[in-house]
Amino acid sequence: MGVTSLGGYDGMLFRYDEPVHSSYWMKDTITPLQIAFFDPAGALLQQFDMPPCKVDPCTTYGPADKFDVAIETFAGQMSNVGIVPGSRIILGTPCPLANA
Repeated sequence: MGVTSLGGYDGMLFRYDEPVHSSYWMKDTITPLQIAFFDPAGALLQQFDMPPCKVDPCTTYGPADKFDVAIETFAGQMSNVGIVPGSRIILGTPCPLANA
């Protein structure tokens, strides 16, 4: 909330110790974001475009299945960080785009 600028390939990664069934919302968020959800095997479950929400009730965004990783980027940036349909995520390894 309140963030107006990210640089390069910056975003936010949310990692859960156990798979969860949850959702995110955009209350008081200034800029449009995209979010991608990954299952415990690292497979992309679903991604959403999330416009800012100024008035309750705000839409919530989440996959039908449990996930343990969610990644948020500014709108339009998800494919720039390599997240496209069929993507898999492996945490703990260097990002191949880090020096691009």
